[in-house]
Amino acid sequence: MRTVLVVLFDDVQSLDVSGPVEVFNGAELHRPGTYRIRTVSRDGRAVRTSSGLTLVPDHSFADAPAPHTLLVPGGAGTRRPEPRLIAWLREQAPRAARLVSVCTGALLLAEAGLLEGRRVTSHWSVCDKLAREHPAVEVDPDPIFVRDGDLATSAGVTSGIDLALALVEEDAGRDVALSVARHLVVFLRRPGNQAQFSAQLSAQTAQREPLREVQQWITEHPGEDLSVDRLAARARLSPRHFARAFQVETGMTPGRYVDRVRLEHARRLLEDTPDGIEEISRTCGYGTPEAMRRAFVRTLGAAPAEYRRRFRPAPAAH
Repeated sequence: MRTVLVVLFDDVQSLDVSGPVEVFNGAELHRPGTYRIRTVSRDGRAVRTSSGLTLVPDHSFADAPAPHTLLVPGGAGTRRPEPRLIAWLREQAPRAARLVSVCTGALLLAEAGLLEGRRVTSHWSVCDKLAREHPAVEVDPDPIFVRDGDLATSAGVTSGIDLALALVEEDAGRDVALSVARHLVVFLRRPGNQAQFSAQLSAQTAQREPLREVQQWITEHPGEDLSVDRLAARARLSPRHFARAFQVETGMTPGRYVDRVRLEHARRLLEDTPDGIEEISRTCGYGTPEAMRRAFVRTLGAAPAEYRRRFRPAPAAH
């Protein structure tokens, strides 16, 4: 049985705690003896979350059990970390087989010196701060979670559920993880290196109507000719003017935006339809399965067939 020890502190983000806890508890219900979940605060006293909920811990720092998985959530309370909490994390981390942070919990691990030389992620809003204040930490702001050996870090609140499901799949197998995902009405399919934002959210919305219309048209027609020349003609601009204006107003080049839209569309078709890979590659504008395979391997680290096998929900039993 693996002891999951969740750290609590004032102004913790409640979903950073409850999301992963529900996942681990669901796995325990499906396969008893998998996890023992415990919570801990500095003095064993109740803490008030950033949303006003009160959480009552099982332990104080003094009597906490040795953890298999030490989970550190985020929240407003990470902005001014309590020195005793940082010292306790520094002391306890070597006792854990696995160190996990959710959202801005990575800031606490970094303050304790536990992330140096490691690749990590966190909520997009603090990644620059994390990289600036801890230059020895390799901060990747894009993925929803990152695994680096015995260290696992995740992005914003709901990505803690994705990471917890990945850990359950590792510990107890895919069937248990799928059962938990179905019970929570979430999908067991988001890979850790999926971007924190969709292309539409990653890019800014263009201010000028012709550019906004082109953005929307790209999203709705990924299989069309989306070359700069064709998109510029649609916006009634010269190719050079269009490319420059698109990047200024959206924050990314037209080519990068097209690549992201096509990848997202292909990913959804692989997850949600039985369409063949050759058909999907044509539908999404890749032209050939090999071109789509290269895009998937480059961005997601898995070929389309492997991506479908890992992340398409299993058919429901009748």
